[in-house]
Amino acid sequence: MALLTHFNRRAKAETETGLGTNVNYNGGRFFNKDGSANIEMRGMNFFSRFNVYHTLLSLPNWKFLFIIMLAFIGINLVFAGVYLMIGLEHLAGLTATTNSEKFGEAFFFSAQTFTTVGYGRINPIGFATSFTASLEALVGLMSFALITGLLYGRFARPRAYIKYSKNALFTPFRGGTAFMFRIVPYTKNFLVNVEAKVTMSMQILDDDGMMKNKFFNLPLDIAKANSLISNWTIVHIINEESPFYNLSKEDIDNANAEILILIQGFDESFANTVISRGSYVASEFVYGAKFLPMYHPNETNTHTILELDKLDAYEEMKLPTT
Repeated sequence: MALLTHFNRRAKAETETGLGTNVNYNGGRFFNKDGSANIEMRGMNFFSRFNVYHTLLSLPNWKFLFIIMLAFIGINLVFAGVYLMIGLEHLAGLTATTNSEKFGEAFFFSAQTFTTVGYGRINPIGFATSFTASLEALVGLMSFALITGLLYGRFARPRAYIKYSKNALFTPFRGGTAFMFRIVPYTKNFLVNVEAKVTMSMQILDDDGMMKNKFFNLPLDIAKANSLISNWTIVHIINEESPFYNLSKEDIDNANAEILILIQGFDESFANTVISRGSYVASEFVYGAKFLPMYHPNETNTHTILELDKLDAYEEMKLPTT
């Protein structure tokens, strides 16, 4: 108890985080490994919370393409059914004889109308069929305009292409100990004016004797970089002002420590500010280790080789004793 309550006397907690301080109101880590919020929303109708545009922009590629294909098939099935209701005798040029073949002809006529291909073998006869075909052509034009916008939005959306090391390390550093993790850009969307902000959450005893979530800003050895074209090891020096000071691995584990990371920079390619979030929990900390170099000169000593697959590579090192 004494070990946990020392935070109140030594380190200033940041309470304006929006993440809540009552331990009983939170479950699991605050942020997932990919930086997304670990929150499941309930208490409101799904369709009231559903944002179609945001969802379609953020879906994985295969899910997005699956939804587009499903919508294409569904719309054509609906219009094929309408043509069947009106009567296939109002579609000139049909060669089908069985009911299944007739439905197939109606479906593919719908697809041709929807995409404005119009091969010409089948054509509508009468007002009802012609009106339906015209309406479907309009729906098709609007649908493809919408899909084109979504494809462009997904393709051109500013994004921070940054990967985080799998583990965060407690490492010998300048005669003492430091807490560090590593990031690297994995495309050629290089960032400038990059800033890192790191916050630690711990569950500790408050003055009233209740267990609370407390948040502490971790001062960084270097918090800003003019550009990010190679890996960057972000370092928090553990000294008397650090929340980690004099804490053992057991203390950190018992406090359910979590490191919350915000990386912000300006992407020259998109001419826009991009943001990346990350998180480490106590089970992802490694005590007594040092990251191995990720880059080296090439064979002719004219270029620098950056080994992205070495982002997580480290070697064990003994921590200094105090």
